[in-house]
Amino acid sequence: NKLNFLISVERKQLLVEWNQTEVDYRKDQTIHELFEEQVERTPENIAVVFEDQELTYRELNERANKLAYYLQSLGFGPETLVGLCMDRSPEMIVGLLGILKAGGTYVPIDASYPENRLSFIFEDTELTILLTQNHLGSKFFNPKTRSKGKTIKHIFRIDSDWKITRKMPSKNPTSNASHDSLAFIFY
Repeated sequence: NKLNFLISVERKQLLVEWNQTEVDYRKDQTIHELFEEQVERTPENIAVVFEDQELTYRELNERANKLAYYLQSLGFGPETLVGLCMDRSPEMIVGLLGILKAGGTYVPIDASYPENRLSFIFEDTELTILLTQNHLGSKFFNPKTRSKGKTIKHIFRIDSDWKITRKMPSKNPTSNASHDSLAFIFY
């Protein structure tokens, strides 16, 4: 036997009406361009909340822009694969958005993966850039990490290397990414 706690009108509202969250948006824009439009509309609204940290859309955008300019200064091109190995945090969002704004493709890496799985990911993607945090970068990765004979050339520890980006512009960067560019690769 089934007990219905909701009348049909309430059930329809709960299951259908409240779940109609589809929104029209331009399909010819990138993720970061859609984000930049939101920054223009609501720069002081809260974009990220994590534990006791908050970032406004403006703050998140400016930090991601600085990171994007730094990545571009490394010779970063369209669809450059970048490893992203971070704990959940506002910095992880900055990293992800910075990669996309620079025109790149992020490859999320879980530091808890077994060593052979991590080696496979590095070999398969031929990563040369890694964004991480001090405690993860020191424990799991070092400049000698190999991928098909290539060395990871750049390891950016977002919590200690951030000073490198201070002089980078905070305005939106130009990237060659398009709406059909590769945004991520999941393993």
